[in-house]
Amino acid sequence: MVDAGMIHGPRVYSTGPGVGYWMYKIKSLEHAKEVLKQYSEYYDTKSIKMYLVGNRQQRQWIIMAAKELELMPTTEGGLDFKLNMTQLLDGYPGHEHTLPIVGIYKDAVQTIAESKMAVTPTLLVSYGGPWAEEFYYATENPYHDEKLQYFTPYEELAQKSRRRGAWFMKEEHVFPKHAKFMKDLIEANGIGGVGSHGQLQGLGYHWELWSMASGGMSNMDALRTATILGAEALGLEGDLGSIEKGKLADLLIMDKNPLEEIRNSNTLTHVVKNGRVYDADTLDEIAPNEKEAEPFEWQTKRPENVPGVQKD
Repeated sequence: MVDAGMIHGPRVYSTGPGVGYWMYKIKSLEHAKEVLKQYSEYYDTKSIKMYLVGNRQQRQWIIMAAKELELMPTTEGGLDFKLNMTQLLDGYPGHEHTLPIVGIYKDAVQTIAESKMAVTPTLLVSYGGPWAEEFYYATENPYHDEKLQYFTPYEELAQKSRRRGAWFMKEEHVFPKHAKFMKDLIEANGIGGVGSHGQLQGLGYHWELWSMASGGMSNMDALRTATILGAEALGLEGDLGSIEKGKLADLLIMDKNPLEEIRNSNTLTHVVKNGRVYDADTLDEIAPNEKEAEPFEWQTKRPENVPGVQKD
């Protein structure tokens, strides 16, 4: 719908359904090619997620087939450090979720950095401890965030933010320890990405970015991870990720400088996509044409007389 111009939205790059053990029992390289042709030909994606397809031989067949069909494969972390390292050694260019341990030594950091395997840690769903999203639900106030209320159906926002099933003291959280590894990885010239796991659309990405900086990473490196390094992880750095001549005209314009304070990432005033300028609060088009955004379907169905809900 975004590509067809039916709704406003970011550029969307999908892997299609995960290539998982529950769907296929890969029997050979030729079988792997037949499976992946669904992705290269039918799903029209340039990337796949190899989701724990089986043993190491089967994982190797998948990456061999992906290379032949010009697909970019990433992986599922799966809470298994040995698995993660064999996927690295076999040439997989992407890794999703944190490594399942903390205190990653220089030998592992350097190996991952030199392999150029892009690590997207999804700290909002951190391994080995409370999810970072619980920290932000406890310390922020997303339910009363006017922009979230505008862009999110009431039922979804209320279900996620009015009641939570968990609360943890700050020192119980593990995401700053995982973020320390990301700091070390980027400083070793490795590749990382910012991915919020779809936990909370919009604001969740900012939470993930702030979490990325929580282990001592510089604000500049955190922003690089969210932009040019993330684009490189997807093989899109020739078109996206930095402001350069010849690249797509996609920009985020902020009121305050995130280099001074990373939480200033959430001061967006305008969004520029493909050269069109939009008001970040409403998605009304400002330039090159002035055009009011169409209302979202749910904006005509909001419940009345609910405390704290913005009315149209």
